[in-house]
Amino acid sequence: MTKQELNTSEYNPFYSRYLSLVSVDTELIQGFEANANTVSSFFQSIPIDKWDYAYTEGKWTIKETFQHMIDTERVFQFRCFHIARHDKTSLPGFEQNDYIVPSKANSKTIEALLEEFIAVRKSFVSLLKSLSTEDLNQIGIANGSDMSARAIAFINLGHCQHHINVINERYL
Repeated sequence: MTKQELNTSEYNPFYSRYLSLVSVDTELIQGFEANANTVSSFFQSIPIDKWDYAYTEGKWTIKETFQHMIDTERVFQFRCFHIARHDKTSLPGFEQNDYIVPSKANSKTIEALLEEFIAVRKSFVSLLKSLSTEDLNQIGIANGSDMSARAIAFINLGHCQHHINVINERYL
């Protein structure tokens, strides 16, 4: 299954900005595995003195941004699971800023954040491998919009790339 197979009816147009960062020929599971290496290598390459840096007042530090990526991956994994299991119950949105302070990201080590990311990503890959094409094509409601399980997964890949781009442009 590749990103090219997605239809615009499978996601809210807001997510187009993330999907545009994923190559059309990206195969879902291979894309997740390759992206795990990309994300891990990227964060390992950041100098230690930059991890607690925020480019302006009120913006997240690099640690907080990484934690946000991990938290979002957890939320997206649950959305994907929920919809793939044919559950038609509407899922709420989540307010990303409300998650940052309780996460205590700035008190975590780089190693702890990397370990957490890898564990969450492995779990998402395991879920994706367990789902059939029919399951991934299921449509449910997340944050008030129709979403397919597969669109959520591809959006997650683009979300990661979006934050890598922001860190490169504004933090490094």
